[in-house]
Amino acid sequence: MGRPSPQQLSLQAHTERRSDTLPATGLENRNSQIVNRKFPNLSAFTLIELMVVMVLIGIMTAMILPEMKGTYEDALLRSTSRELVGVCGLASSHAISVNQAHRLRLDLKTGHYSIERRASDRGPEGRFVSAREVPGGEGELDTRISIEMHKSGDEATETAEQESAPVPGSRAQSERRDDGITFYPDGTADASEIVLRDRDGFRLALRINPVTARVRIIELARE
Repeated sequence: MGRPSPQQLSLQAHTERRSDTLPATGLENRNSQIVNRKFPNLSAFTLIELMVVMVLIGIMTAMILPEMKGTYEDALLRSTSRELVGVCGLASSHAISVNQAHRLRLDLKTGHYSIERRASDRGPEGRFVSAREVPGGEGELDTRISIEMHKSGDEATETAEQESAPVPGSRAQSERRDDGITFYPDGTADASEIVLRDRDGFRLALRINPVTARVRIIELARE
């Protein structure tokens, strides 16, 4: 065979160029997509960027944790005060409803409280027994809250004198009244104040109105 003519060479070159510009077939296109999914063009964080993020997280954690602790202590203090307010209201309402004096007895060390009623009109003055018939009249306060009780007026002075000279073997010695608040059938109560203090030194005072037996919560200065 002879040499191809210039026209044939030009036609062959044009055909090759045209085949290069044709789109890939369906199978080739699918293979290309699979390869792209297996090897995506990902960007990663550098070590310095990761260290900066970790430092920022540590700083924010150090700033937030103390605030969360203070919020929890404050919530605990206020929930304890609300619990005592509810118990005082319960003792007062039962004293009025059954026409018999009731007393809220509060253990300042353990936080245990209970509602007591006067044993009988013929019994000795100040003798109370547990009022187990009162629902919710007994419970425990959180020991992380310290409790103080103060009485005002002549009653506190009289109580202090009785405690300074107790009679050996008498019931008055075992039934100390410094940890109790009495609510009377006429809607009155002992003039008393309960001070609650959390571990951070924040304090709330529960002041009992002797005329209406209502309890008012007062925020005190931090110790």
